[in-house]
Amino acid sequence: MHHRCILVVDDDPAIIKLLSANLKAEGYKTLSALDGAQALDIFEQELPDLVVLDIMLPKLDGFELCRRLREWSQIPIIMLSARYDEEDKVKCLNLGADDYMSKPFSIIELSARIKAVLRRTQSTATPTQPLFSSGDLKIDFVQRKVTVAGEEVKLTQTEYSLLQELVLNAGKVLTHAQLLNKVWGPEYMTEREYVHTFIHRLRKKIECGRAKPRYIIGVPRVGYGVGVSA
Repeated sequence: MHHRCILVVDDDPAIIKLLSANLKAEGYKTLSALDGAQALDIFEQELPDLVVLDIMLPKLDGFELCRRLREWSQIPIIMLSARYDEEDKVKCLNLGADDYMSKPFSIIELSARIKAVLRRTQSTATPTQPLFSSGDLKIDFVQRKVTVAGEEVKLTQTEYSLLQELVLNAGKVLTHAQLLNKVWGPEYMTEREYVHTFIHRLRKKIECGRAKPRYIIGVPRVGYGVGVSA
């Protein structure tokens, strides 16, 4: 049986020891790094299934490491921070992180978040409709391939799951709560900013710089939907 591998990156050996012990007890294989440069080397050599990444790191901080990883990998990243700062949270999500937690956190909550992120990554269900097309936007659900004007768009698993949920309900407006529950899971029902931030990420990738979105339409204080055009 394949054991999911998690890379834990933190400059505090005590935190690494605590997280590694608990993750191993849950059946995960673990790797660890004390600084960003070491983490990058380990990541390239071992290709873990998920990274738990602290922001404040020597040599290469978590922000920069997250950015570099996202240049070539879609492996999920959960960011950790010793302070709760809304700007840091949004920055992490915009850089491509899948989740963000502030210290101190409970091991139970982190475990639930890891399972939720991996659940999205492992999702292999294919919608009954094999293709979606609206203007220049095309989605092949069988190949999990998104193109805009013939050019493939690389999406993280969470971005893809969010886009899929929207297009499968094209013509409808889905509330923030509906999107959080369906895409992220019940562990995230209070994280409304996740919806806004990931919608922003999707629009940057598929709207081709339009000031007025063509595909993903927002309804203030309600939610988002996808319009359909020829």
